[in-house]
Amino acid sequence: MKKIAFLLLFASPLFAQTKSDLSGAANLFDIQFTTQELDTLYSDVVDNLANYKAMHSLSLNNNVPLSLWQNPKLPGMKFDQTQRPVVWPSVKATLPARKSDLAFYSIDQLAHLIKTKQISSVELTQFFIERIKTHGPTLQCVISMQEDLALAQARQADKEIAAGKYRGMLHGIPYGLKDLFAVKGTKTTWGAAPYKDQVIDEDAYVYTKLKESGAVLVAKFTLGALAMGDYWYGGRTKNPWNLNYGSSGSSAGSASATVAGLVPFAIGTETWGSIVSPATTCGATGLRPTFGSISRSGAMALSYSLDKVGPICRSANDAAIVFHYLHGTDGKDLAAVNMPFNYQANRPMKGMKIAYAKNYFDKIKDTTRSEWKVLADLKKQGVQLIPVEFPDEKAYPFNIMDVVIGAECAAQFDEMTRKNIDDQLTRQTKYDWPNQFRTARFVPAVEYINAQRHRYLLMQKVNEVVSQYDAIICPSRGGGNQSAITNLTGHPVVCVPTGLDAKSGLPTGISFVGKLYDEGTLLRIAQFYQDHTAHEEVHPKPFL
Repeated sequence: MKKIAFLLLFASPLFAQTKSDLSGAANLFDIQFTTQELDTLYSDVVDNLANYKAMHSLSLNNNVPLSLWQNPKLPGMKFDQTQRPVVWPSVKATLPARKSDLAFYSIDQLAHLIKTKQISSVELTQFFIERIKTHGPTLQCVISMQEDLALAQARQADKEIAAGKYRGMLHGIPYGLKDLFAVKGTKTTWGAAPYKDQVIDEDAYVYTKLKESGAVLVAKFTLGALAMGDYWYGGRTKNPWNLNYGSSGSSAGSASATVAGLVPFAIGTETWGSIVSPATTCGATGLRPTFGSISRSGAMALSYSLDKVGPICRSANDAAIVFHYLHGTDGKDLAAVNMPFNYQANRPMKGMKIAYAKNYFDKIKDTTRSEWKVLADLKKQGVQLIPVEFPDEKAYPFNIMDVVIGAECAAQFDEMTRKNIDDQLTRQTKYDWPNQFRTARFVPAVEYINAQRHRYLLMQKVNEVVSQYDAIICPSRGGGNQSAITNLTGHPVVCVPTGLDAKSGLPTGISFVGKLYDEGTLLRIAQFYQDHTAHEEVHPKPFL
């Protein structure tokens, strides 16, 4: 007997309990049954609906995980487990003649100023707090200031440093969090109206690690509602280069604030594009690490098999510094692992195998675009670029991402749909979460599971290519499905700015795709590119 493969992952509110309706429902799922088959399965369908209703009577908090866990590792894979000493560049700095220039100092420059007591953490924190108060409303990038907490942490940092207890390069450095990370005593709004007064009595892993490093939390930044886009319950986060444009999202405020010099760095998350897209749009450097490299405990869950945490900074070296203090797990996120981070700031390019996705670049017919210039710039520095065929629509023959992300995200916010809480969300277009959650009710469990099996095949195909190179250069936009593919496979990506578009004046960017858990090599290659181009040192004039 054919079982009820066509049933929804969760019972649809539109489901009618008559035999005649089953045939129409089956057609939605590309399956047909005979009258006899429908007669036979009908009672099971009714029983299942009763079971769903019983399940619906029990609430699930957002932090209740799955019993199934995504793992980017494939059978036979072996990884370097040795943590070697990290080599940072030797950086010295002095206070600028114009104080506002501090806004765009690198993390290691600010660290040198603090360590050598040229400036205190309190002074630096007050400086960035004033910048947030001045520019935050213009950019609509701040959900909550954390002034009292920040000054307390800064005073503690100064006290420890004065006593000779220097914790490292983040000690006393201000930063911001995307407002989906829980911090005790603060609101954690998820950017969504139904949760704008929500307080979670937990400290997220990311916040805990940064606190241990001595970093100073000055603000929680905007995200598109429930981590989609740049529209949140208070407005739309702006692009620092042109306030008529949004910042993209969902790590909207983290990217906008960092590029405008409101903080030296901020933390974002990505499920599908939420670090790379706003970083590219605003002109930041974003690191989307290997899936599972940073524990997500205490963060809003959107998609357990896709969510990732990463830093948004102004340079690859800054991203390496932040990742150095963040990577690892507290054991609460069973998809997270402890892997070494072997970053060598001065590692030579000689001997590295760097490729570019020729089939993706070939889709960019305008050879004046910045993507092509990136290749030319690297070749000028003696880098031999190897053309490769990166997995594209042949390996991704249907939209795996929509099936996976749709079902998982809708499950996380199941009650929002069934209880019509989604009506409170600010945005209600076809492409916003309320409609997407409703659409996902029509994803059959069988199709979701089989999409995950196709995802496994995709992981194999991508690893066959990526494992051969230290990095593969891909367009961040306009060159194919790299973003969906690498988010599904869990590979790390670093996106960096490549200048400003001649027509729009808005930032452009490029992505470097790396091997699983090899963020160190990937960030070194991205920093090499930045060392010889300096696009990250150009800042939006209104915020200088």
